[in-house]
Amino acid sequence: MASSKYKPIVVRIQSPEHGTKRVEAKPSESVADFLNKIQNEFQLGDTGWRIYKNRDKKDWIRTSRAKTIDSYKIKHGDMLYLLPTDGKDLGSNLVQADNMAPSPGSAAQGVVEDEVDQILDKEDGKIYRKRNEQLCRHGPHGKCLHCVPLEPYDEEFLKSCDPPIKFLAFHSYIRKLTSGVDKGKFAYLENLSCKIKPGCTEHPPWPGGICTKCQPNAVTLNRQKFRHVDYIMFENPSIVDTFLNFWRSTGNQRVGIMYGRYEPHKDTPLGIKATVSAIYEPPQINTKGHIELLEDVLEHEVNKVAERLKIRPVGWIFTDLIADDLSKGTVKHFRGNINSHFLSAEECIQAAHFQNKHPNPCKLSPEGHFGSKFVTVVVTGDDTNQIHFEGYQVSDQCMALVRDDCFIPTIDASELGYVKESSETQYVPDVFYKVKDNYGNEVTQLARPLPVEYLLLDMPAAFPVEPQYTFRSHLHTEVTSFPVENRHVIGQQHDFNALTSYLQQFPPNRFLEAMANFHLLIYLSTSDLLPLKEKICILLDAVQNNDEKLAHQFKKTEEWATVEEMMAAHVPTLTPGRPSSSYVGPKAAPLPPIGSSWTCAHCTFINTTDKDHCDMCSLPKQ
Repeated sequence: MASSKYKPIVVRIQSPEHGTKRVEAKPSESVADFLNKIQNEFQLGDTGWRIYKNRDKKDWIRTSRAKTIDSYKIKHGDMLYLLPTDGKDLGSNLVQADNMAPSPGSAAQGVVEDEVDQILDKEDGKIYRKRNEQLCRHGPHGKCLHCVPLEPYDEEFLKSCDPPIKFLAFHSYIRKLTSGVDKGKFAYLENLSCKIKPGCTEHPPWPGGICTKCQPNAVTLNRQKFRHVDYIMFENPSIVDTFLNFWRSTGNQRVGIMYGRYEPHKDTPLGIKATVSAIYEPPQINTKGHIELLEDVLEHEVNKVAERLKIRPVGWIFTDLIADDLSKGTVKHFRGNINSHFLSAEECIQAAHFQNKHPNPCKLSPEGHFGSKFVTVVVTGDDTNQIHFEGYQVSDQCMALVRDDCFIPTIDASELGYVKESSETQYVPDVFYKVKDNYGNEVTQLARPLPVEYLLLDMPAAFPVEPQYTFRSHLHTEVTSFPVENRHVIGQQHDFNALTSYLQQFPPNRFLEAMANFHLLIYLSTSDLLPLKEKICILLDAVQNNDEKLAHQFKKTEEWATVEEMMAAHVPTLTPGRPSSSYVGPKAAPLPPIGSSWTCAHCTFINTTDKDHCDMCSLPKQ
């Protein structure tokens, strides 16, 4: 006798515009196939409608090729409700006769994806192979099993690469997801949620009660098969060399925010690389074994400057370096070996925090975003005791655990994290992960504790063969660069005195080269003491486009002329180790005799020292 699971059932579908229709299905068929039947029966488009078990839009039946109709407990004769999602009637969602092609990526409307995603979405993505002279028996224009183009997610090809590609590129994963017979008509990417669904009125709020409708499902962690970024490239060595100078000077660790852009990565099918153009150093407290990030009041302004320069935050970088032999310049290798960890739980949580802060726009997600392209770079020692750069991201599941405040570090083991237990103030679902025991059997364990390497995706981080320079001031190694922000603890002041000293190294005909420095542009754009905020966009556009005419136009503005007059009246005090300028700038005006105290005309600070510039704002007394 046939099982009831395979007997056909009839389900009634009711809609406000079309009345009730009957759809025949089997309990064992996938939800996606069932929704496809409904779409054909009602002649609907790909978007703008959903199926619910209740008329009040509760129990949305989500498309899935893994789940069956039986999992939603749909029985013979049940009534389901077809309702619009965009506020329009379903008549506006009818399939047009000349537009029958399915539209992958239609789960969210109005989402503007990143430029690199738009580029890759239009690419063919197939891996083309030449004719195999030994195996192919056809003519030069034919194709066979040995030379036909492969899909970008072909596992055998990825394993055969040197080195092997361990993770699918995100767009390869999307192509695989949308490669079925229906071309991904019902494919979507859902963000994991570990929170109680709001709005349930059938019981008191937690901890007074919980039900299956509002309770989040238990989570089984899976090793993520794809990554959003496949390669990290620093444009030139001077970017990281400047960043590492802080550790070389103090021995203390340092954090920086990497600014750059996302570009297609040709070495991985449909891959993405994060190209780093500059490293911004936010306010922080540093020691040899700990870093504390402080609130950055200039973060929004810095991002505005970066946006005008056509760059953006692409990741964060931190050092974990301990000197080994100072005479040889070697560092200790203690991270990533068999007795240690790649990233600590605390670092994973910080990486997840940054990734949640910079979500990845995605049309296939109902929420309009899925995962993140924000990367993590660790500067540490390798097995040859040389400084080495390691790139990581944490999985999308780790992002959800951190976002919903479910994941914390352990006290005594940095390589282990811990999923919190439910309390009176928070419900936390059970989280599991799978490991193999001594006999090779797969065993499910509760994530208390959880090895953080289960949540990591690694990627290479390196330099190009030919250095690139978005900010061309790095090209001039003979010039003392403008100081990096927030380094006052080591005597590097980000002030007017530094501006004057820096610009005196450049003759007038190299003005644009001098301005092509990210840290200098941040100072000019954020300083309240300089009258440049209204015209700084001209300079930023000149640097971004390498436009000499536009730079000359900025130089002729009244605002910059005021700055030049201030510099002409200012005799900069050279910081230790800063060479005197070989270029003589505007002739300094004679200074009047200095009394015992004087009030700064710029910031009203009362100076009690016999200096020619203000101790508070560094602007000249004259």
